[in-house]
Amino acid sequence: MKTTVVYKKNEQFEIKADFYPASIQFAPVIIYIHGGGLFWGSREDMKVDQVEFYLQAGFNVFSIDYRLAPETKIPEIVTDISDALAWLKQEGTQQFDFNPEKVAVIGGSAGGYLALLSGTFDIIKPQAIVSFYGYGDITGEWALKPSPHYRKMTAVPKELADMLVSNEVITVGPIQKRYAIYLYARQNGNWIEKISDMDIKELQSFCPLYSVNADYPPTLLLHGTIDEDVPYEQSVFMSEALTKAGVENHLITIPNGKHVFDEDWQSASVQNAFDDVIQFLKKHLQKDN
Repeated sequence: MKTTVVYKKNEQFEIKADFYPASIQFAPVIIYIHGGGLFWGSREDMKVDQVEFYLQAGFNVFSIDYRLAPETKIPEIVTDISDALAWLKQEGTQQFDFNPEKVAVIGGSAGGYLALLSGTFDIIKPQAIVSFYGYGDITGEWALKPSPHYRKMTAVPKELADMLVSNEVITVGPIQKRYAIYLYARQNGNWIEKISDMDIKELQSFCPLYSVNADYPPTLLLHGTIDEDVPYEQSVFMSEALTKAGVENHLITIPNGKHVFDEDWQSASVQNAFDDVIQFLKKHLQKDN
């Protein structure tokens, strides 16, 4: 039975998260960050099968919302992830039974990007990171130029995309109402302009690829070779940077895997990949140290 909490709020917004308890006491906890191009999604996007899989393996799950772009820009979004980690360790222990010293951050796509960024935090960072088809560099051509994949789709009028942007802070974004903003941005090569007011040099500080050091947490990367949204090379580059910095990491390649390959839960390759995720998490969160 999940419990919904508000982990951050002010006069303009409140941000919620769902805590799913494991059956064993003082178990590690997974913070799950949903994807959605930073424009859409919610804490409820985490698949039920995946929640149950982690719970059965002995991990609590904390699935979080965060403020969404373009109403909120990257620096503020990143503070939400940092504040979720801080809330869990400082206030969450008063409400839930889990080990605050054994925390992993897992995310897919934009959530994978934010998970990778959590490894660069100064004060509170996770003990392990799992990135499903995430990205470490948002200053590359793949992010800055029109996407050939999305250009093949029906063009979204600028008027429609602009109309879908709210005047208020958004923390939950239904895909039906928000996807067109992302589609327009990727078709026209202005996605990064929508999520950031920074120039390229400033933006590099929000690229995990350029912020890796020896203190970065052990990281597991999973990516399909024919991902049409986030290039497979994004995980390759991240793995290379981690290896160069002496950080334990592993890249699981899904042959012919597309974006959100993990939604094909019955696939043998997906099941094998999740078994590897569990082994990685157990190694870094259930060992005594």
